[in-house]
Amino acid sequence: MDSINQQLPLLDEFLLHLQTSNYSLETVYNYERDLKVFQDFLNDIKIYFGDIDKKTMLNYRAYLSSRDRKTAELIDTNKQLGSFSINRMLTSLRSYLKFLIDMDFKAPLPPDAIKLIRTEKKHPRVSEFGDVVSLIESPMQFEKDNNVALRNRAMLELLFSTGMRISELVNLKKDQIDKTGRIFIRGKGKKERFVYLTERGKRHLENYLKARGNNESSFIFIPMRGKNSRVKEKKISPNYLQNKVKQYRTLLGINIPISCHGIRHAFATYLAENGANPAAIQILLGHESLDTTTRYVHASDRYAEKTHRQFHPLKR
Repeated sequence: MDSINQQLPLLDEFLLHLQTSNYSLETVYNYERDLKVFQDFLNDIKIYFGDIDKKTMLNYRAYLSSRDRKTAELIDTNKQLGSFSINRMLTSLRSYLKFLIDMDFKAPLPPDAIKLIRTEKKHPRVSEFGDVVSLIESPMQFEKDNNVALRNRAMLELLFSTGMRISELVNLKKDQIDKTGRIFIRGKGKKERFVYLTERGKRHLENYLKARGNNESSFIFIPMRGKNSRVKEKKISPNYLQNKVKQYRTLLGINIPISCHGIRHAFATYLAENGANPAAIQILLGHESLDTTTRYVHASDRYAEKTHRQFHPLKR
């Protein structure tokens, strides 16, 4: 069979549908990337989209699970995808097929023919409170540039003070914070909520803002090219902060892999351990479902042990 170079039908219309349905640009990009991988897979095995069947999908699942797959940029990778990443890509394909059906386009397979794979169940690990505190305070110990140290310390303080996502942190602007330390967040799916700075968080943010000076950028956390930086509308990248957290963790010798998301996880877990209502934690985290929140709340072995000792009917 000759090589083919097909485009998935109505792909641009599907992406437009996502945009007009109020999905974030990042989410739309993820759908586009996932579907491009499927499109390239079909071209590689020389099967037209209209001819795919359940056997094709079985082979696609095997392809995603292998080390021989290519990225959306057609780059060979030796890295194996995790089960959650594979299921995200399969779910993107399901959504695309559902859209084709809604548009009265003849889809070769029904969406429910795309079977997801079993996900691994990892025992959730939350870092010791002392390790989290050490990590938050570590920029002052490891950064040679005092301005960078103050900025990175403030970013980590805000993550643990508020439980916000890293994407929400790096996009934070001055007009989102009021004098009381209440922060207005537009989060995932453009859902709106308030989060709150602790007194300690407010203090470290003020220290950083004094060091930052009158930079023109509306973003709070910006690259600092020395004290007289005038970089306009630049902001810290999520990758920068993730890499810094990894670096600090290594320097501190912390063996549990704390990440920016892990700090958010710890925020929820320690609130729960101190008796916070799960429904209140749900609001602070911006979760749509309480089920998502309980995965954080129940993650702590200490919380489980405390619950067991408190409520077991034959504890005495």
